[in-house]
Amino acid sequence: QLQLVESGGGLVQPGGSLRLSCAASGRPLDAYAIGWFRQAPGKEREGVSCIGKNGKSSSYADSAKGRFTLYRDNVENTVYLQMNNLKPEDTAIYFCAADRNRFPDFCSIDARNPRYLDWGQGTQVTVSA
Repeated sequence: QLQLVESGGGLVQPGGSLRLSCAASGRPLDAYAIGWFRQAPGKEREGVSCIGKNGKSSSYADSAKGRFTLYRDNVENTVYLQMNNLKPEDTAIYFCAADRNRFPDFCSIDARNPRYLDWGQGTQVTVSA
């Protein structure tokens, strides 16, 4: 069974950076597209970014474009979300999830996509002065 563990969250000032990690165990990560999602208090879970199995395609929410970069290391079984120029509105719990679709370069940032069956426990990101 695939297990996902997020890490790297924390408290950062506006304009700062964080790198989140999504480490997989139990199954090889290259069998899955990976999505990152976030949920702020009182808000619905929303998609942030995703990356296909082969690492050659990715997608970003408008709020993340130009600031966030998603990449994966299938040897280390880990996906990384580099977040720069963080803003207070980025404050949320960040989750990664796995989608075992059959395409090597497809992924979805739709948080309601039923193919995201495996989720991590989340890591808190707080952006505040």
